[in-house]
Order: sequence, then C-alpha cells, then structure tokens
Amino acid sequence: MTSASLPRRPRLLVVDDNASLVDNLGEILEDAGYHVTGVGTCAAALRVAVGEGFDVALVDLRLPDGDGTALAPRLKEASPDGEVVLLTGFATLESAMAAVRAGACAYLVKPCATQELLVTVEQAMRQVRLHAEKHELARRAQTAEKLAAIGTMTAGLSHEIRNPLNAAALQLTVLERRIHKLPRDGQPTLLEPLALVRDEIRRLDHILEDFLQFARPREFVAHTVPVEAVLTKVLDLLQGQAERRDVEVIREFRPVPPVRGDEERLRQVVMNLALNAVEAIPAGGFLRVSSAVEAADAPDVVIQVDDDGPGIPPELRERIFEPFFTTKPAGSGLGLSIVHAIVTQHGGTIRAGESPEGGARFTLRLPRADAGP
Repeated sequence: MTSASLPRRPRLLVVDDNASLVDNLGEILEDAGYHVTGVGTCAAALRVAVGEGFDVALVDLRLPDGDGTALAPRLKEASPDGEVVLLTGFATLESAMAAVRAGACAYLVKPCATQELLVTVEQAMRQVRLHAEKHELARRAQTAEKLAAIGTMTAGLSHEIRNPLNAAALQLTVLERRIHKLPRDGQPTLLEPLALVRDEIRRLDHILEDFLQFARPREFVAHTVPVEAVLTKVLDLLQGQAERRDVEVIREFRPVPPVRGDEERLRQVVMNLALNAVEAIPAGGFLRVSSAVEAADAPDVVIQVDDDGPGIPPELRERIFEPFFTTKPAGSGLGLSIVHAIVTQHGGTIRAGESPEGGARFTLRLPRADAGP
C-alpha cells in the first residue's frame, strides 16, 4: 500500500539554535519512530506550528530572537492539542516554575541522556493522546444526542411522510398514463414537469429511507464475504453512470482473503463512496477502487476509493461522518454516517484523506474472515 494509508508518525518540533544538538536529537527521535522538524528561532518555530502543527515541541529557553518561556504559550495557541517540553542548560527552581507558568508539561536539562529524552517525549505524547481521546468522547456524545433525536422522529416520519409520498407517487403514475392517451405532439411539455416531480419524490423517499435505516439498523449477522465480488458488482452497476459523466473507472484488485460481514451492507458502503466520487469528479476525471493487504499476516483487508476531484478540506475530514453534516445542498447528511455505522458494525475503520492525485481518498479496513471474531 502507499504511505498515505499508513498511520501518521507523531510530529516533533525541536527549537534550538545549536544546530549540532538539533541534529543529534533529531537522529535519536527519528530512530524512535517520530517525525522531527528542527528550527533555530522563535519565528521559524511559529511558522511550523501554524503551517504543519506538532504533537510535542522541545523548546530551548534561550533563542536568538526570544525566550522559550514566552514562545511556549504562543506555540500552544497555534497547536492547542500539542505539548511543549522546555530545554535548559541550568536546572533551577526558577526554571522549573517558569516552565510550569509557560504551560510546558516538562523540562529537560541539556545535555540529556537518550533514555530520559525518550521517556519525557513519550510522557508528553500521552498527554497529546488524552487530548485526542477527550475530543473523540465529546464527538461521540454529540453524535449520541443526534441519534436520540433521530430515534424520536423515526416513528412519526415513517407514517406521516411515507404514506403521503406513496399517494403522490400513485397519482403521478395515473396522471402520466392519462397524458400518454393525449395527442403525441402535446405530451412532451406535460411529461417533462412530471419527470421532475417524480425525481423529487424519489429523492424525498431516499432521505426518509436514510433516516429509518440510521435510526433502526437491522440485526447484523456476519458471513464470509468475497471482497472482489462486492467491488465488481458495485462498479458494474456504476459503469454506465460513470461513462455518461465521462469518468474513467479504474479497478486495481489484488488477491485478498474474504472478510467477515454482511455482503449487502458492504455493497452499500462501497456504492455510497463510489457514487459520491463519481458525482464530484469533473468530466475527464477518474474513479479508482483498489483492494490489498499490507502484509501476508495483516489482520485487515484494505479497500481504497480514490478520485481526482476537488477533494475534502482537512478540517472537514472527520466531520463528514457526523449525522446531518453535509456539503451538498440536496443531501440528507446521513449517507456517510450510515457508511461509518456499517463499517464500525463490521469491526472495521474508515478514514477520509487525500488521494495521490489531490482528490479525495477513503480508506476502508475490514477484518479478514480468517482473523477470528
């Protein structure tokens, strides 16, 4: 798989005007699995914090253009979920108090032992992970509130909206039959608005179905599902629509083991992702669906849906899975929420990112059928 599908390495920012020290720390931390950016001034550190962000910043107390204790809160402001560790050549009570006042989670005395450096950075990373967990808990609580609201509305929607929609669709069919009995030259002007009304009724019916399915998901029974068969069936169904929109469909299916799940629901997941891509891609673009395993003994099968469309802004990549969140003027905001719910029900994960061509990429990971429950 491409590097884009691999977990992101924690980002460390080392701020010290001693280039040799920065190189040494960078080498140690890179070997430990971190991605390290080294700079020598406050101004450069702030540019990195604003542009790229960081998880942990190691900041010297004395810098050519400022003081580390003054820089620390500005870095925290630029990257609120990051943590700062101050570096000092002189460990005193005053320097420890200054570190605390600056919002640093720890400080290190230079030169520091490798083990002490790694332990301190890992402790700071634990704080970063706690911040992320708090955000996730808050997001889940918000989602739970929205789900409760959906559940309350479901019974009323099923009766109060579905019945009038069915009646309207029936009368529309009757009216269409009567129009077909009229002289042919007058039919097109009457049938055209009927087609628009039928499309709107169908759209409302789909939105209602999204509500019902999201609020009352049916019981999940897992079976062994062949991945390539699911992907092939979905893309075969989409092929005609893609051709009409002048979108090339690329299939990159590598041999993969079956997954555990519900075949119909997995088709729904892939169909939703692929259809969204086809609708977003300009004429002459492409949709690429691929399947692979990252290693022979990897527990998951990875499915990726890529396109070269406008992509998804980074700040929206988590929100698009929230109920009712949509960027489409006519969308229900439940399509990707249902996708996320189905994938989670399968014990898998789904992430939105950027494709190598700059468009959107959805990475779906599903447990192999032979990986056990």
